[in-house]
Amino acid sequence: MKVIDLFSGCGGLTLGFEQAEFEIVAAMECWPKANETYRQNFAHPVIEHDLHDTSGAVQILRKFGSEVIIGGPPCQDFSSAGKRDETRGRADLTYSFSEIVCSLKPNWFVMENVPRIAKSKILWHVVDEFNSAGYGLTAIVLDASYCGAPQVRHRFFLIGHQNDDDNFLLGSLSAGLRKSPMTMRDYFGNSLGIRYYYRHPRNYNRRAVYSLDEPSATIRGVNRPIPASYSKHHLDPVDVRKVRVRPLTTAERAQVQTFPKRFKFLGTKTDVEQMIGNAVPPALAKFVAKSILHYSENPDKFRGQTESRTDSKRISVFQLPNQSQ
Repeated sequence: MKVIDLFSGCGGLTLGFEQAEFEIVAAMECWPKANETYRQNFAHPVIEHDLHDTSGAVQILRKFGSEVIIGGPPCQDFSSAGKRDETRGRADLTYSFSEIVCSLKPNWFVMENVPRIAKSKILWHVVDEFNSAGYGLTAIVLDASYCGAPQVRHRFFLIGHQNDDDNFLLGSLSAGLRKSPMTMRDYFGNSLGIRYYYRHPRNYNRRAVYSLDEPSATIRGVNRPIPASYSKHHLDPVDVRKVRVRPLTTAERAQVQTFPKRFKFLGTKTDVEQMIGNAVPPALAKFVAKSILHYSENPDKFRGQTESRTDSKRISVFQLPNQSQ
């Protein structure tokens, strides 16, 4: 299936769908630095365009004739790490995504965001738009550590398929989940040469030291050294003053996000760290893409399978407004 990636960033969603053997035909992103990195890693075009201009985007993208549109509209206005102020303008780009999808009417779409978007009125508005355009919808939160990435990273996905039932993809998604979370040691083995590492917390009420024998905490766009004044948090497995502990390097953090070593990042260290922190882990994108493929190949096998509603640790299912209570 041919795919267009909107808000493509450095290409996490693109890479995952490409690894699942989808054909990516174009991407669209307004951040020049991310586009430089994208062009270093993919052969298809990435178009620099402000997606507030939906009519212009539709005009440009219509010629590609995609069957799938994927994308992660900026999440800062919803994120627990952001201002959570939907009047600041970036949340409006969720409307842009839905307007482009409903104009181009691909057979499938995948919209990614942070889980807090489920508390937003904006989400319910775009759900109405997708319903009116004929899409059946599956709304879920996935933890990347159950989907092939060594990282606890919860992400919301709204997946639409033309002329299908709501919750159509739950069975296929559930079938592919790991039974237990992937740890850093599962992914890296002993190649990092450490047992513990430092991950700078949002505030010092949170732990900052992690073991390889657990998944990483969410990789963010900030990577700082251990402060000289840092003292052991009660949940840290070791004391940084007594045991060798270091932060992960930028390259290691990209690999925790499941970018391969060959992936080339361009820009300043700040630019690159932001690209890495903003990206959808390719392994998580590949997991969603494979679930779509498996469903497409045999929809009757998965229809009606909703047992994943009770498996909230690995997958959380959202009741959409149009669905019966």
